[in-house]
Amino acid sequence: MKPSELAKWHPGAGVRLAEAHDRATWKYYRAVGTDPISAGNADRRVSAAEVDVGAFFARRGGTVDYVERLLSETLSRPPRFGCFGLHEWAMVYRMSPEQLRHTSLPLRIGHAATDHVVETHPIGCSHFDAYRFFTPDAAPLNTMRPTRETQPETEQSGCLHAGMDVYKWTAKLGPIVPGEVLLDAFVLARDIREVDMRASPYDVSAYAGIDGRPLAAVAIETAAGKREYAHLQRGFAERGDALRRRVLDAIAAARAAAAPDAQR
Repeated sequence: MKPSELAKWHPGAGVRLAEAHDRATWKYYRAVGTDPISAGNADRRVSAAEVDVGAFFARRGGTVDYVERLLSETLSRPPRFGCFGLHEWAMVYRMSPEQLRHTSLPLRIGHAATDHVVETHPIGCSHFDAYRFFTPDAAPLNTMRPTRETQPETEQSGCLHAGMDVYKWTAKLGPIVPGEVLLDAFVLARDIREVDMRASPYDVSAYAGIDGRPLAAVAIETAAGKREYAHLQRGFAERGDALRRRVLDAIAAARAAAAPDAQR
């Protein structure tokens, strides 16, 4: 999503914006009659605007259906907190320095020790968009074989990548989701990504975190690091599930707002 899109605030479906004639020119918006500017000046009237849910569902209905199903099914199953972020380690398994995705970052404990962590830990990555970046040698070590088609059946809220994806799915729903939900999803994705890199095999200590301090490693190869990672996972799962419910509420509101259109 482009920063300019993130800067656009939407009220969500079923909300009429007064004095919003410019908004009526936005994609998936429509003018809805006129509203008086003030009770004392009833002759001066300005167009109101609202999300054109009929047009949105006509074009993006399949996306809405998929996101609704994915988020609902994710909420229906218990989160798992035993992966310890090993997906990032599996993405560099048996790679030479020049093959790494982030070539400017050294591996925190070196290549041989990183490979040893992968080889001595069970890997149970449930997220397709993480699993598809496993190295050829690491992919067979995963206990699961997630695919794009099976994503609704495998997604679970303990997964950091699933938590970051709440922002992606919210962005895809565009104007039917209130702006504050999109912003909260962005903040969650930012917070998760920081931990995702801190728990990765890369040395990211040269970078500052959200609090301005150097990023400290979550050393998941140690018992203490595993406990820290699982603790952070639980917090992200709770925040992610709360956001999933808010997105589903926004979809329900959009469907309700679209119903009168279907009856016209």
